[in-house]
Amino acid sequence: MAKISKKTKTKAVAARSSAKTASKISSKVGARATVAGKKSTLKPTLTAIKGGRAVAAPAAPADDMPVMALNLPPVRLSPAMSAYFKKCQEKLGFVPNVLLAYAFDNAKLETFAAMYNDLMLGESGLSKLEREMIAVAVSSQNRCYYCLTAHGAAVRQYSGNPLLGEHLVMNYRVARLNKRQRAMLDFAVKLTQSPWAVEEGDRERLRRADFTDRDIWDISAIAAFFNMSNRVASATDMRPNAIYHSLAR
Repeated sequence: MAKISKKTKTKAVAARSSAKTASKISSKVGARATVAGKKSTLKPTLTAIKGGRAVAAPAAPADDMPVMALNLPPVRLSPAMSAYFKKCQEKLGFVPNVLLAYAFDNAKLETFAAMYNDLMLGESGLSKLEREMIAVAVSSQNRCYYCLTAHGAAVRQYSGNPLLGEHLVMNYRVARLNKRQRAMLDFAVKLTQSPWAVEEGDRERLRRADFTDRDIWDISAIAAFFNMSNRVASATDMRPNAIYHSLAR
Protein backbone atom coordinates (compact mmCIF):
# COMPACT_ATOMS: atom_id res chain seq x y z
CA MET A 1 0.00 0.00 0.00
CA ALA A 2 1.40 3.40 -0.97
CA LYS A 3 2.17 5.85 1.78
CA ILE A 4 0.02 9.00 2.06
CA SER A 5 2.07 12.14 2.33
CA LYS A 6 1.52 14.67 5.13
CA LYS A 7 0.46 17.22 2.51
CA THR A 8 -2.22 14.87 1.17
CA LYS A 9 -3.44 14.11 4.69
CA THR A 10 -3.73 17.85 5.42
CA LYS A 11 -5.81 18.38 2.27
CA ALA A 12 -8.10 15.49 3.19
CA VAL A 13 -8.66 16.89 6.69
CA ALA A 14 -9.40 20.32 5.22
CA ALA A 15 -11.88 18.81 2.76
CA ARG A 16 -13.71 16.96 5.55
CA SER A 17 -13.81 20.15 7.61
CA SER A 18 -15.25 22.11 4.67
CA ALA A 19 -17.87 19.44 4.10
CA LYS A 20 -18.93 19.56 7.74
CA THR A 21 -19.14 23.37 7.64
CA ALA A 22 -21.19 23.27 4.44
CA SER A 23 -23.53 20.73 6.03
CA LYS A 24 -24.02 22.96 9.07
CA ILE A 25 -24.74 26.01 6.93
CA SER A 26 -27.18 24.00 4.83
CA SER A 27 -28.98 22.86 7.97
CA LYS A 28 -29.21 26.42 9.29
CA VAL A 29 -30.56 27.74 5.99
CA GLY A 30 -33.09 24.92 5.91
CA ALA A 31 -34.17 25.71 9.47
CA ARG A 32 -34.66 29.39 8.63
CA ALA A 33 -36.77 28.46 5.62
CA THR A 34 -39.12 26.38 7.77
CA VAL A 35 -41.81 28.04 9.87
CA ALA A 36 -44.34 25.99 11.84
CA GLY A 37 -43.33 22.92 9.84
CA LYS A 38 -43.91 24.65 6.48
CA LYS A 39 -41.25 25.82 4.09
CA SER A 40 -41.29 29.55 3.43
CA THR A 41 -41.08 30.35 -0.28
CA LEU A 42 -39.08 33.30 -1.49
CA LYS A 43 -40.68 35.47 -4.12
CA PRO A 44 -39.01 38.19 -6.16
CA THR A 45 -39.43 41.85 -5.28
CA LEU A 46 -38.68 44.92 -7.36
CA THR A 47 -35.31 46.12 -6.10
CA ALA A 48 -33.20 47.04 -9.09
CA ILE A 49 -33.29 49.01 -12.31
CA LYS A 50 -32.74 47.63 -15.78
CA GLY A 51 -33.46 49.44 -19.00
CA GLY A 52 -35.21 52.23 -17.10
CA ARG A 53 -37.61 49.85 -15.37
CA ALA A 54 -37.74 48.41 -11.87
CA VAL A 55 -36.95 44.70 -12.19
CA ALA A 56 -37.27 41.65 -9.98
CA ALA A 57 -34.66 40.36 -7.55
CA PRO A 58 -35.05 37.87 -4.65
CA ALA A 59 -35.43 39.63 -1.31
CA ALA A 60 -38.02 39.11 1.40
CA PRO A 61 -39.88 36.08 2.82
CA ALA A 62 -43.26 35.30 1.31
CA ASP A 63 -45.20 36.85 4.21
CA ASP A 64 -43.81 40.29 3.27
CA MET A 65 -44.50 40.01 -0.42
CA PRO A 66 -45.57 41.48 -2.76
CA VAL A 67 -44.56 45.12 -2.25
CA MET A 68 -48.23 46.10 -2.10
CA ALA A 69 -51.67 44.61 -2.63
CA LEU A 70 -52.58 46.66 -5.72
CA ASN A 71 -51.71 45.36 -9.16
CA LEU A 72 -50.09 48.47 -10.64
CA PRO A 73 -47.29 47.50 -13.03
CA PRO A 74 -44.28 49.84 -13.07
CA VAL A 75 -43.83 52.17 -16.03
CA ARG A 76 -40.56 53.15 -17.66
CA LEU A 77 -38.86 55.50 -15.23
CA SER A 78 -38.06 59.06 -16.23
CA PRO A 79 -34.32 59.83 -16.53
CA ALA A 80 -34.46 61.69 -13.20
CA MET A 81 -36.13 58.82 -11.37
CA SER A 82 -33.92 56.20 -13.00
CA ALA A 83 -30.89 58.12 -11.72
CA TYR A 84 -32.51 58.46 -8.29
CA PHE A 85 -33.19 54.71 -8.03
CA LYS A 86 -29.58 53.99 -9.01
CA LYS A 87 -28.40 56.42 -6.34
CA CYS A 88 -30.52 54.60 -3.74
CA GLN A 89 -29.08 51.28 -4.87
CA GLU A 90 -25.52 52.64 -4.58
CA LYS A 91 -25.93 54.42 -1.23
CA LEU A 92 -28.37 52.12 0.55
CA GLY A 93 -27.80 48.84 -1.24
CA PHE A 94 -31.50 48.65 -2.15
CA VAL A 95 -34.41 50.72 -3.43
CA PRO A 96 -37.00 51.40 -0.71
CA ASN A 97 -40.25 49.60 -1.46
CA VAL A 98 -42.28 52.79 -1.11
CA LEU A 99 -40.54 54.12 -4.22
CA LEU A 100 -41.24 50.88 -6.06
CA ALA A 101 -44.90 51.16 -5.06
CA TYR A 102 -45.10 54.63 -6.62
CA ALA A 103 -43.28 53.50 -9.79
CA PHE A 104 -46.54 52.94 -11.67
CA ASP A 105 -46.75 56.71 -12.31
CA ASN A 106 -43.71 58.94 -12.84
CA ALA A 107 -45.52 62.15 -11.89
CA LYS A 108 -46.68 60.72 -8.56
CA LEU A 109 -43.28 59.14 -7.91
CA GLU A 110 -41.40 62.37 -8.59
CA THR A 111 -43.81 64.42 -6.45
CA PHE A 112 -43.57 61.98 -3.54
CA ALA A 113 -39.77 61.78 -3.72
CA ALA A 114 -39.38 65.56 -3.94
CA MET A 115 -41.67 66.18 -0.96
CA TYR A 116 -40.01 63.47 1.12
CA ASN A 117 -36.48 64.67 0.37
CA ASP A 118 -37.36 68.28 1.12
CA LEU A 119 -39.00 67.46 4.46
CA MET A 120 -36.59 64.80 5.70
CA LEU A 121 -33.26 65.81 4.14
CA GLY A 122 -33.59 69.49 3.23
CA GLU A 123 -32.62 72.61 5.17
CA SER A 124 -34.37 72.79 8.54
CA GLY A 125 -33.89 73.80 12.15
CA LEU A 126 -34.78 70.19 12.98
CA SER A 127 -32.05 67.57 12.96
CA LYS A 128 -32.47 64.47 10.79
CA LEU A 129 -32.94 62.44 13.96
CA GLU A 130 -35.71 64.75 15.19
CA ARG A 131 -37.47 64.43 11.84
CA GLU A 132 -37.27 60.64 11.98
CA MET A 133 -38.57 60.71 15.55
CA ILE A 134 -41.65 62.60 14.36
CA ALA A 135 -42.14 60.04 11.58
CA VAL A 136 -42.08 57.17 14.06
CA ALA A 137 -44.24 58.82 16.75
CA VAL A 138 -46.91 59.67 14.16
CA SER A 139 -46.71 56.23 12.53
CA SER A 140 -47.06 54.60 15.95
CA GLN A 141 -50.41 56.34 16.46
CA ASN A 142 -51.55 55.07 13.07
CA ARG A 143 -49.98 51.62 13.53
CA CYS A 144 -48.37 51.79 10.12
CA TYR A 145 -46.27 48.67 9.63
CA TYR A 146 -44.25 50.04 6.71
CA CYS A 147 -43.31 53.37 8.25
CA LEU A 148 -42.63 52.00 11.73
CA THR A 149 -40.26 49.43 10.26
CA ALA A 150 -38.42 51.77 7.88
CA HIS A 151 -38.25 54.85 10.09
CA GLY A 152 -37.74 52.92 13.31
CA ALA A 153 -34.53 51.68 11.63
CA ALA A 154 -33.62 55.29 10.75
CA VAL A 155 -34.03 56.38 14.39
CA ARG A 156 -31.77 53.53 15.50
CA GLN A 157 -29.18 54.55 12.93
CA TYR A 158 -29.18 58.30 13.58
CA SER A 159 -29.30 58.00 17.36
CA GLY A 160 -26.98 55.02 17.70
CA ASN A 161 -29.50 53.83 20.29
CA PRO A 162 -31.62 50.78 19.36
CA LEU A 163 -33.64 51.23 22.56
CA LEU A 164 -34.83 54.68 21.49
CA GLY A 165 -36.10 53.23 18.23
CA GLU A 166 -38.07 50.56 20.10
CA HIS A 167 -39.48 53.05 22.61
CA LEU A 168 -40.77 55.37 19.90
CA VAL A 169 -42.36 52.51 17.99
CA MET A 170 -44.17 51.27 21.12
CA ASN A 171 -44.91 54.45 23.08
CA TYR A 172 -42.80 57.61 22.85
CA ARG A 173 -43.79 58.58 26.40
CA VAL A 174 -41.60 55.84 27.90
CA ALA A 175 -38.48 57.10 26.09
CA ARG A 176 -35.87 59.17 27.95
CA LEU A 177 -36.50 62.36 25.99
CA ASN A 178 -35.25 65.86 26.66
CA LYS A 179 -37.67 68.78 26.99
CA ARG A 180 -37.32 69.77 23.33
CA GLN A 181 -37.94 66.28 22.00
CA ARG A 182 -40.92 65.68 24.27
CA ALA A 183 -42.58 68.98 23.29
CA MET A 184 -42.01 68.20 19.61
CA LEU A 185 -43.53 64.72 19.79
CA ASP A 186 -46.43 65.83 22.01
CA PHE A 187 -47.34 68.37 19.33
CA ALA A 188 -46.96 65.92 16.43
CA VAL A 189 -49.09 63.31 18.18
CA LYS A 190 -51.80 65.82 19.09
CA LEU A 191 -51.86 67.00 15.48
CA THR A 192 -52.33 63.34 14.49
CA GLN A 193 -54.97 62.37 17.05
CA SER A 194 -57.02 65.58 17.35
CA PRO A 195 -55.91 68.24 14.86
CA TRP A 196 -58.99 70.35 15.58
CA ALA A 197 -57.82 70.79 19.18
CA VAL A 198 -54.44 72.37 18.32
CA GLU A 199 -54.37 75.97 19.51
CA GLU A 200 -51.98 78.80 20.35
CA GLY A 201 -51.00 77.26 23.67
CA ASP A 202 -49.58 74.25 21.82
CA ARG A 203 -47.49 76.43 19.55
CA GLU A 204 -46.32 78.46 22.54
CA ARG A 205 -45.09 75.32 24.29
CA LEU A 206 -42.93 74.62 21.25
CA ARG A 207 -41.53 78.15 21.33
CA ARG A 208 -40.65 77.72 25.00
CA ALA A 209 -38.76 74.57 24.00
CA ASP A 210 -36.62 76.73 21.66
CA PHE A 211 -38.41 75.96 18.41
CA THR A 212 -38.77 78.82 15.94
CA ASP A 213 -41.94 79.43 13.99
CA ARG A 214 -40.21 77.92 10.95
CA ASP A 215 -39.44 74.83 13.05
CA ILE A 216 -43.12 74.62 14.02
CA TRP A 217 -44.03 74.68 10.33
CA ASP A 218 -41.57 71.83 9.67
CA ILE A 219 -42.85 69.73 12.58
CA SER A 220 -46.39 70.20 11.29
CA ALA A 221 -45.49 69.43 7.67
CA ILE A 222 -43.61 66.25 8.60
CA ALA A 223 -46.44 65.06 10.85
CA ALA A 224 -48.96 65.76 8.08
CA PHE A 225 -46.83 64.01 5.45
CA PHE A 226 -46.56 60.85 7.52
CA ASN A 227 -50.25 60.84 8.34
CA MET A 228 -50.82 60.80 4.58
CA SER A 229 -48.13 58.18 3.95
CA ASN A 230 -49.40 55.96 6.77
CA ARG A 231 -52.86 55.90 5.25
CA VAL A 232 -51.65 55.14 1.74
CA ALA A 233 -49.36 52.39 3.07
CA SER A 234 -52.17 50.83 5.10
CA ALA A 235 -54.71 51.12 2.27
CA THR A 236 -52.38 49.32 -0.14
CA ASP A 237 -50.87 46.87 2.38
CA MET A 238 -47.41 48.22 1.55
CA ARG A 239 -44.59 46.03 2.84
CA PRO A 240 -41.15 47.25 3.97
CA ASN A 241 -37.84 45.93 2.68
CA ALA A 242 -36.80 43.00 4.86
CA ILE A 243 -33.38 44.55 5.49
CA TYR A 244 -34.91 47.28 7.68
CA HIS A 245 -35.67 44.74 10.40
CA SER A 246 -32.00 44.05 11.07
CA LEU A 247 -30.48 47.51 10.61
CA ALA A 248 -28.69 49.21 13.54
CA ARG A 249 -29.64 46.51 16.07
